[in-house]
Amino acid sequence: MSLIGKEVVDFKVQAYQGNEFKEVTKADILGKWSVFFFYPADFTFVCPTELEDLANKYEDFQKVDCEIYSVSCDTHYVHKAWHDASKTIQKIQYPMLADPTGVLARGFDVMIEEDGVAERGSFIVNPEGKIVAYEVIAGNVGRNADELFRRVQASQFVAEHGDEVCPAKWQPGAETLKPSLDLVGLL
Repeated sequence: MSLIGKEVVDFKVQAYQGNEFKEVTKADILGKWSVFFFYPADFTFVCPTELEDLANKYEDFQKVDCEIYSVSCDTHYVHKAWHDASKTIQKIQYPMLADPTGVLARGFDVMIEEDGVAERGSFIVNPEGKIVAYEVIAGNVGRNADELFRRVQASQFVAEHGDEVCPAKWQPGAETLKPSLDLVGLL
């Protein structure tokens, strides 16, 4: 079953950001674009490479009014401990959401129940709180922040220009398509 168009579940979780703890709720994500970036656990192998990749791209996401929320089933205390112990994780400026009860992991359908951790899932959520794009991949394969950013930009473009669609590898400023019978199967 597809999650496209599914509204984000109501939630209230703790987060670690900017050397402090804070609460993040569903109300906080409404009105702007969001990326929920699930990963299995802190103090692991592939996860810090992905989170650093996102940290290096965070300013670009901010420029297009999109907030990044990394999410694992660890507590906010573990996020802080990882931040304090790792030079890589110290680069992170976006909120690191704590999901020890799995409310978000289950709400986005990425919870691995027998392990108590989340799959590697990336979800683009529009300002109305609905999922417009996502991918879930095996735990042993890292993701690419550049491609995720491109998908955010494409999602924003089609939300603004409902009569146009973005072809493969589309970048802002590139030509888009207007769906018509003339284009069916001819490209």
